[in-house]
Formats: sequence, structure tokens, C-alpha cells
Amino acid sequence: MMKLPFLPKKPTVATVRLSGMISASGRGSLNDRAIGPVLERAFKKGKPSAVALLINSPGGSPVQSSLIGARIRRLADETNVPVYAFVEDVAASGGYWIAVAADEIYADATSIVGSIGVISAGFGFQDFITRHGVERRVHTAGKSKSTLDPFQPQKPEDIERLHRILNEMHTAFQDHITARRGTRLVGDQDLFTGEFWTGQSAVDLGLIDGLGHMDDVLRKRFGEKLRYRHYGVKKSIGQRIGMAVADDVTTYVQERAAFAQFGL
Repeated sequence: MMKLPFLPKKPTVATVRLSGMISASGRGSLNDRAIGPVLERAFKKGKPSAVALLINSPGGSPVQSSLIGARIRRLADETNVPVYAFVEDVAASGGYWIAVAADEIYADATSIVGSIGVISAGFGFQDFITRHGVERRVHTAGKSKSTLDPFQPQKPEDIERLHRILNEMHTAFQDHITARRGTRLVGDQDLFTGEFWTGQSAVDLGLIDGLGHMDDVLRKRFGEKLRYRHYGVKKSIGQRIGMAVADDVTTYVQERAAFAQFGL
């Protein structure tokens, strides 16, 4: 009976969970290759009334963040389907990059939002190998090929080059946020320092549109007869039976370190 053309169609929202570190590699990481087909199905299957993104990510790869955000906008424009983002624990750095691809963003009062910046971190081992009598031998064709070698002292020209690259990435991040949020951002405060805020402060600064959880917000928008259609990445047979444990542990440790910087 529900398929008869003269009966009213109940509103349906497609939901997609975007969770974890954003990285091109690593089993279980959030990237365009894995989540792209899921987003395609969510927007195009069954003509949904809207797509809801459940975001819980501390960030990661700028490129993968950009690819996922661009795909969301392309699909939204092609299908004329509105997009709502709902922040769970955190949408920071690349996680926030993805969130602003939505038409509206909501979060819990205690969610973490922001961290609009770019970071490069590593270690220096030159003193360690010297103390242990290890000689570093590197031969290159191209004077910049060994840039930022962790087994050699840092060179001022390498640091200057790295900062230039980071600043270019940061500018691209700022431009994306400004283009998507526009006049909703508070104009008298620098929001691009890498600082992060809780949900209520994020509302006050214009980084998100309101406080609220998915079911409450969407039922107010589409009515109590709203139905959900959930989409997600399908696990391989190996993942289902617990194979590739080493890769999973590595990804887990990296994720926990990323979430920890936000107190989570």
C-alpha cells in the first residue's frame, strides 16, 4: 500500500556517519575513497528529503577533507537535497572542514568545534644516533630532496619552506570556511588561530547554526512521521573476523592521540 502513487510519501532522511581520523591510508580511516560511494548512495537512492551527516572527527589530511567536502557539495547541488551536519564529540580541523559542507550545522552544548589551523609535527633523532655511534649517510640528486630529515639538524631554509606550505594550506582552509559560512561568522574575532570551542561558544561565533541533536532537529523540520535510511562503509570479510589486527591497532593509537588533544 505504501507504494501506491496516490498515497502521501513519508519524509525520509539519509544518514551517513563520518567518524575517525581523516587519512588516505590506514584501515578504518575516514577518506574519500571509502566514504565516497556511501555518500553517492545516500544522496541518490530513493530521493531523500535531506541527508544528515553525523560527524565525530579530530581532523587529519587536508586533501581528504577537501575531497569529502567537495563531494558532499557536488551531490547536494546535483540532487537539490539539503544537508545537515550534527557534531557529536568533536568536529575539529578537517572534521570541521567537512562539517561546513553542510547547509546547517548543529552540535551538543559540550561538543568541540573549530581548530581551524594546520599542523606539522615530528621528531629529531640526530643527537640519539650520534650518542650511539650511528653515522647517517644520505646521497641525493636535488638539493632539497632531504628536506626535514629527522636524523639531521634542522636547517633554517627547510623550516621557512615548511612554514610557507603550511600557510598556503591555512589560507585555503580559511577561504573554504569564509565561503561556506559567509556573514554567519562573527567579524570582530580571529577564528583561524587553531583555537577550538564548545558548542554554545561555536553558536555565538557563527561557526555552527544551533544546539541540537539529529532526531529532535529533523523531526521539528520534517514532522513526526520522519523515517531514516542509514548508510555506512561495508566491512571486508577480514575485518569481520578480526584480521589485520596490527593495522587496526596502529589506527586506533593514532586516533586516540588525535582525540586526546581535545580532552576526549
